[in-house]
Amino acid sequence: MSDNDKPLLIKRYASRRLYNTETSDYVTLEDIAGFIRGGREVKIVDLKSGDDLTRQYLLQIIAEHESKGESVLPLGVLNDLVRSYTTQATSVVPQFLAMSFEMLQDGQSKMVENMSAMNPLAKMPGFEAMQAQQQAFIKAMTGGLAGNWGSSSPTREEGGDEDLDEIKKQLAELQTKLSKMRK
Repeated sequence: MSDNDKPLLIKRYASRRLYNTETSDYVTLEDIAGFIRGGREVKIVDLKSGDDLTRQYLLQIIAEHESKGESVLPLGVLNDLVRSYTTQATSVVPQFLAMSFEMLQDGQSKMVENMSAMNPLAKMPGFEAMQAQQQAFIKAMTGGLAGNWGSSSPTREEGGDEDLDEIKKQLAELQTKLSKMRK
């Protein structure tokens, strides 16, 4: 079992500080939220009693995000959740929420797959090369400020004028090929 398959163990000390057992350092709630966003399961336990505190801390992370204006849960849903704690519906609500989120995630995955499959250009020969050229063109036009698409670190290559001339040449060739395909 790899490290990413098992939950990351976080221990809460009596001082309420949270300790990452894998990296041997203290973490914040935002760090824990980052682990979860990255796809990692987390388990938070009280060091002294051994009690599982994961649910309590996850709710605290959600509450902090909601209070900062990063609202995901509409008021109606929050009201219904509060009501569910005072009714017999509590046995059904957890399964319903889990199934709803699973369906949402499946739907998002299928939508991305379908969008890729429906793109007529994706099947065109040389599409990947054209995408790479577009990225290089944007990078050259923005002076490297755009960085790579999907990358947050801007880079600037040496010899920018030569790269720009090459990109212009490749762009002209692409325009010629596209105009021939339209005829």
